[in-house]
Amino acid sequence: MSTATNRWSEGLLDTGAPGVMSDAGDLVLSNNRGALQKVEEELLQLLADRRRPIVLGGDHSISYASIRAVRQYSPKLTVLHFDAHPDLYPEFEGRRDSHACQFAHLLEEQCIDQLVQVGIRTMNDVQHLQAERFAVEVIDMQRWAGGDRAYALKHPVYVSIDVDVFDPAFAPGVSHREPGGLDVRSVLTAIESIDQPIVGADIVEFNPSRDPVGITAPLCAKLVKELVAAMVKRASALDA
Repeated sequence: MSTATNRWSEGLLDTGAPGVMSDAGDLVLSNNRGALQKVEEELLQLLADRRRPIVLGGDHSISYASIRAVRQYSPKLTVLHFDAHPDLYPEFEGRRDSHACQFAHLLEEQCIDQLVQVGIRTMNDVQHLQAERFAVEVIDMQRWAGGDRAYALKHPVYVSIDVDVFDPAFAPGVSHREPGGLDVRSVLTAIESIDQPIVGADIVEFNPSRDPVGITAPLCAKLVKELVAAMVKRASALDA
């Protein structure tokens, strides 16, 4: 993902040390509903071995599968979701399994007890009604820019980072660029500030074909490193 060789986190954790982090490999997925089932099945195997996953993608719809898997090992679950888009449509372009729908269906299935969304700047009437229906806590970019950080994480946390949450100046390598987004330091600070166990995470929607100057991949690598450090720092519900 990146040519960076420094594996130390900002908090001085050597993420390359034995037992800290391992690569579970890649999945070859077809472009249909079976792909999500395969992701969920593979993650359930990792979770059964008491491992905490960080899933890299790829289409944000994979969060549906990974959060369903993590939920089976976490009786209560908060999702901290960084994104330009709320992904709360009941369906999108005729598909319920679209990358624009996964959080709506996870809430419908009661896989999430608390959903906090940060960085949103594309809310429309349909998704606004969905956010109200499911009591989603939305810290949109107008609130964030005004200094509002008023959210409290209530349960063990799954972190979902759509890379388009960042302003395109920091992460051009995404399919759906939305100006006016977060800077890198804000997201890193938010990760460091998580005060609950982190039971899983994903970093999604990186599109290398849209990254002409090669700055998005190192950003994704940085996010992985700091998420691993945050996981290690806090006792996990999976280890209880």
